[in-house]
Amino acid sequence: MMTTLTRSTPMTLAVITALVAAFVAAGVSLFKLTVGGAIALYFVVWWTLLFAVLPLRNQPETRASHVVPGQDPGAPAAPRLREKAIWTTLVAGAAFLIALAVFPLTGL
Repeated sequence: MMTTLTRSTPMTLAVITALVAAFVAAGVSLFKLTVGGAIALYFVVWWTLLFAVLPLRNQPETRASHVVPGQDPGAPAAPRLREKAIWTTLVAGAAFLIALAVFPLTGL
């Protein structure tokens, strides 16, 4: 499933846009946030969680023929950034809705 969603950049962007719209709409309708406030809060949560998701499942390049001069030895062989963007969107959506349920942010 994830391979299908991350096959191309436009497809990945469409999935992320749809998920973000759904999470922001939920924040606006369920917790009485303004659209701008919901987008701003979701962006902060997403950006923060991106740095937690980026290092997951990274394997350094071990094939000497694929290492270029000046490359960091710990650089990932296949970073799978599209997949991580979708996972970040899902995890950030859950954290966003939990934060809205826990903290009284009405009218943000």
